[in-house]
Amino acid sequence: MPLVRIDLAGQRPDDEVGAISRAVHDAIVTAYGIPERDYFHIVTEHPTGRIIAQDAGLGFERSGAVVMIQIFTQRGRDRAAKQALYDGVAASLERVGVAGEDIFLGYVENGPEDWSFGFGRAQYLTGELAVPGGSGV
Repeated sequence: MPLVRIDLAGQRPDDEVGAISRAVHDAIVTAYGIPERDYFHIVTEHPTGRIIAQDAGLGFERSGAVVMIQIFTQRGRDRAAKQALYDGVAASLERVGVAGEDIFLGYVENGPEDWSFGFGRAQYLTGELAVPGGSGV
């Protein structure tokens, strides 16, 4: 169950915001095989100039339409799985008009003890939810 934060530079039409969120979700579903309904996104639009995303020494410039993505998920996936996710996110976003140079993605891992889905309980620890991958790592 990844939790995804998407920060968008500038104001965008609702259908474009929805398409960006959906594109990221579809890439996660494809790469990680999560259930379709494991869809938890927070999308925030920021006024022009409120997202700063300069060149990190890679030699390309970003436009004013930067999409910053943070994916919080359980640890345990290998580098190949993560790379497949990054590739999938870029390809999926490209299909909805987001240029590759405008995508910035941060990936944060944690464990079963770090999630509560309500009622003040850590459902992975109580057994109310199965730990993804079954290993708990």
